Amino acid sequence: MLKRNLISIIIPVYNASAFISNTIDNLLAQEVEKELLLVNDGSTDNSESIIYENLKVHSNIRYVKQENLGVGAARNRGIKEARGEYIGFIDSDDTISQNYCSYLREIIR
Repeated sequence: MLKRNLISIIIPVYNASAFISNTIDNLLAQEVEKELLLVNDGSTDNSESIIYENLKVHSNIRYVKQENLGVGAARNRGIKEARGEYIGFIDSDDTISQNYCSYLREIIR
């Protein structure tokens, strides 16, 4: 069921242990209602354990794991799993501005 005014941020993850904590922290600092949907696309590094540590602490993070099918398939899986009325995409190694989600919201309105 879609939740009105919620932004689902889909983040494909593949061997991103060096970056994913920073990306998650940047998104959690956004001051809008959001869910982070991390789609692990068959990582073989420590990405999954970093994601699990964040899952323990943050209720607005969701995790999906799949075999390595590529970034497009990971994004499509995220779309299928998203609960938000709106969807945004971030790569696991992206650094975003402090008002990324607010900017998305303004564009939508």
